[in-house]
Amino acid sequence: MGNQKNRRAVEKPLSPRELSAFCAQLAMLVRSGIPAAEAISIMRGDAGGGPGGELLAAIGERLEDRAALGTALAEAGVFPRYFVSMVEIGERSGRLDEVLDALCAYYEREESVSEGIRSAVAYPLVMIVMMALVVGVLVIKVLPVFSEVFVELGGGASSFAGQVMRLGAASGRIAIALTAVVLLLLAAYLLMRAFPAGRAALSRWSAVFPLTRGISARVASGRFASAMAMMLSSGLDSDQSLDMAVRLLDEGPMRRRAERCRELVSGGASFADAVSQAGIFPGVYARMVSVGFSTGSADMVLRKLASRYEEEVDARVARMLSVLEPTLVAILAVVVGIILLSVMLPLMGVMSSIG
Repeated sequence: MGNQKNRRAVEKPLSPRELSAFCAQLAMLVRSGIPAAEAISIMRGDAGGGPGGELLAAIGERLEDRAALGTALAEAGVFPRYFVSMVEIGERSGRLDEVLDALCAYYEREESVSEGIRSAVAYPLVMIVMMALVVGVLVIKVLPVFSEVFVELGGGASSFAGQVMRLGAASGRIAIALTAVVLLLLAAYLLMRAFPAGRAALSRWSAVFPLTRGISARVASGRFASAMAMMLSSGLDSDQSLDMAVRLLDEGPMRRRAERCRELVSGGASFADAVSQAGIFPGVYARMVSVGFSTGSADMVLRKLASRYEEEVDARVARMLSVLEPTLVAILAVVVGIILLSVMLPLMGVMSSIG
């Protein structure tokens, strides 16, 4: 019963940032010669109360019962299957600290990529929401007041001025409706990200959508390179590393390419030729991998490729934002300008006729 009580906080999987922090702390303690059970106990003391402390307490109890670390992590329910598999490999090979370091580096890169995408999306979303608020205030609060003044001054609804005012109101409503659609799509995106099937669907769509196709391909290639670097630096051979790397990938085009690569390697092709034929890396990068395998530094080369893909993603996102930001500002200016002109022109016409 004690284990079940302590596992109330383990229903939600750990984020890449949390996994990276866990690996970094545990690797440092294990490398110092501290047994895993004692290391978890030390980490629990540092964590204090809360969900993190309860999770470490649950893991510690299983380790005190002579369970292996991989078993304890699997029973906690918050660690990915491949994470647990890698820890078990590290325990069996006696290279647990190296495996944890590799996992730490992998999840740091995952968090870095995710954070970059979130930061890139945040500013346009803020702009869209502000645009909706400005247009909403103009349409709901300002236009009705000016419409009443226009009618009181003798403006007719069927006149040209009245039609211009209705055009401004219609433009504002259309802008609000489009903003609502964007926000609904964002909510649907966040909901789909919470489920494996949804993430797979998003991966497929982003791989074919013109605006995101290039970024999606580079993100997927970078993740594959990072995963392979992690496996190879943990002591696995290329075949085992490829099998494990396929499990790390979401369902989608990149996973199919990785599976194709695995088939080619099983058929006798070299890893460098297989990644090139499967479309995972272009020719130059594939040759870099080939040199890495021939010199025994494949993990370093793949880690460098992952960093390069991350830089390419950042550059593409920055270019997209450099176009998107002024476009949103221009749209906001045009919509607000139409609404204001639809108010001022009729009133100026009425005032000039009165004068």
